[in-house]
Amino acid sequence: MKALGILFSLVFIVSAYSQTDLEVLENSPRHQEWIELNNEGRTLYNFVVYPEIAEKAKVLIVIHENRGLNDWARRFTDELASEGFIAIAPDLLSSTVEGKAKTSDFESFDAARTALYNLNPNQVISDLDTTFEYAKSIAAGNGQVSVVGFCWGGSQSFRYATHNLGLEEAFVFYGTAPKQPDELVKIEIPVYGFYAGNDARVNSTLPATEKQMKALGKFYTYDIYEGGGHGFMRSGAQPDASEGNKLARQKAWKDLLLKLKS
Repeated sequence: MKALGILFSLVFIVSAYSQTDLEVLENSPRHQEWIELNNEGRTLYNFVVYPEIAEKAKVLIVIHENRGLNDWARRFTDELASEGFIAIAPDLLSSTVEGKAKTSDFESFDAARTALYNLNPNQVISDLDTTFEYAKSIAAGNGQVSVVGFCWGGSQSFRYATHNLGLEEAFVFYGTAPKQPDELVKIEIPVYGFYAGNDARVNSTLPATEKQMKALGKFYTYDIYEGGGHGFMRSGAQPDASEGNKLARQKAWKDLLLKLKS
C-alpha cells in the first residue's frame, strides 16, 4: 500500500510539471494560510498547509533556499501536505530589512539573497525555534516535528539539528554540515542527505562530514542523484526542466517519502 501511495504521488508530481509554481499553489485543494508569529519584536511570517486527512499528522518545517521563501518553496510545502503532513515554511527574511515584510517584497532574487547572507546566524536559530514552538502547538499535529531544507536551507537544517534536540529527524538537500566536531557532537537525531551528482562544490565536503559523524557515533546517510544539478528539487519541477534534474527530483521525492513514512 505504501508503494501504491508513492506511485500516486509521483503521478501527481509529473502532472504538475506543466504548471508554474504559482499555478500549482493556486490549483491546490488544500487549506493554505499565513501565520504571523512574534519573535523579539519582529513579525515572522510562516506559510502553512494542512493535509486532507482525518488523523493527526507529523509537522515538517521547510527551510527555504538562499532565494528566500519564493513560490517554489511554498509549492513544496503544499506538496508535502498532499502526502499527509502538516507543512510550515517560515520566511526567514521576515521583517529583516526596512520596508520588506516578506521575501516577495524584495525587488529581485539577488536582493533577497544579499539580505539573507547578512542575517545573524543566531537570529535564524531563534526564528526556527519560534516556528518549532508553534509547530508543536498545532492541535492537528501529532507532536512530532522534523525539518527539511534546501541549499542554504539544507545547511541550516543540518545546523538546526545541532541545536534542537526535540526534532525527530533532519533532511538535508544539497547543504553542507557544520565544520566543527563540537557542533556535530550535539546531534541526537538521524540526518538524511540528498545531493546532486553535478555539484562538486557541496559533494567535496561529504567525505569529511561522513567521517566526523561516524567517529561521533551519529546517524548520517545520504544519496547522490546522478544527472541532477544543485537545486534540482526546484529546477526539476519547472516546465523547462532538464531530463537530469527532472529524474533526480522524482527519485529524491520518492526516497524522501519512503523515509518519512517508514
